[in-house]
Amino acid sequence: MSSRSDLPAHRRAAIAGLGMTEMGKVYGRTAQQFAAEAVRRAVDDAGLALGDVDGLLVSAGLGGGVDLSLQDDLGLEDLRLLSQMQSFGSTAGAMVQHAAMAIEAGMADTVACVFADAPLREGASSGAAYGAERYSPSGWAGLVATSGFSGPNSFYALAARRHMQAYGTTSKQLGEIAVAQRSWASLNPLARFRDPIDIADHQESRMVAEPFHLLDCCVVSNGGIAVIVTRGDRAASLAQPPVSVLGWAQAHPGGSLRRDDDLGLVSGAAQAGPAALRMAGVSLADIDVAELYDCYTFTVLLTLEDYGFCAKGEGGEFVSTPGVLGPGGSLPLNTGGGQLSAYYMWGFTPLSEAIIQARGQAGRRQVPNHELLLVSGNGGIFSHHSTLVLSA
Repeated sequence: MSSRSDLPAHRRAAIAGLGMTEMGKVYGRTAQQFAAEAVRRAVDDAGLALGDVDGLLVSAGLGGGVDLSLQDDLGLEDLRLLSQMQSFGSTAGAMVQHAAMAIEAGMADTVACVFADAPLREGASSGAAYGAERYSPSGWAGLVATSGFSGPNSFYALAARRHMQAYGTTSKQLGEIAVAQRSWASLNPLARFRDPIDIADHQESRMVAEPFHLLDCCVVSNGGIAVIVTRGDRAASLAQPPVSVLGWAQAHPGGSLRRDDDLGLVSGAAQAGPAALRMAGVSLADIDVAELYDCYTFTVLLTLEDYGFCAKGEGGEFVSTPGVLGPGGSLPLNTGGGQLSAYYMWGFTPLSEAIIQARGQAGRRQVPNHELLLVSGNGGIFSHHSTLVLSA
């Protein structure tokens, strides 16, 4: 994948707007309603009008409900780009990539990318939102389910246990990620959980799927997030500081749960990360802030290894080293609290925080050096990965 460093700045795509609805235990609204509000907020944030939008990319969580009819709900006409996308948690990065390619190819000028979901139901537990009752496996997956493996908790736990057996990674080391991200969340007024935690709290939280404790697992949220992608020259004249899209890549390894697979040992991040950095014309050492997909603490650890922040098998030691991940650390990671403590909007969680940091609008959690940001998305059971390199 070639570098885009020679592409004129005015031609490069940039993120010009960010729209976020209220998120968390917000009831009485559909995913489509959240999506429409998020797009309107993103357009307003950019200082544009809905009529300026000529491209729309939509995505919904496992509950669905957001589709191409969002165009009519928003009253958008004569769109030059319209699509519904789904690669699970990696979709946000893929959407920005598709929007950027369309803009740089002259297929569209202003593209709204939106994700929304409403899995929470009043009176029902958060666990029920993505619990086994949502899955009706058949065929080979049905046979696997008879052994008790059903839903993401079981399969991600299996991946984490394999890493532990291969490299000696421990539960307490995973807990260091949860503790560091909660430290960031305590500075984020949008975060759902802001009370500080320590390793003892992590270890004493109930077991969800061994080796995962409750504090190893992401929150569940209702809400929506949208971004506006446009040309760099246009973004520079709008209401917000533009966030340039320097590089991107996807990786879809396939083969999950097949004989001799590498589940838990390597993910698509190992391909997508270096490819996105090459496109951006930068190195890992240049990255100031990392916003990594964190459906589970282990997802963060494996992504850190696969991106090359530490050697394979040394992720546990890396994340437990004092002064690395938390506020004031050498690698500011998931600075809003991520999906573990703030809000769960699939890949739009790390993407939204990266935009806020790049703009310098993060308040008490603002990272002083925020020129280059690395954003990851992960979908399926490490089946899909997307990487973005953004620049303030």
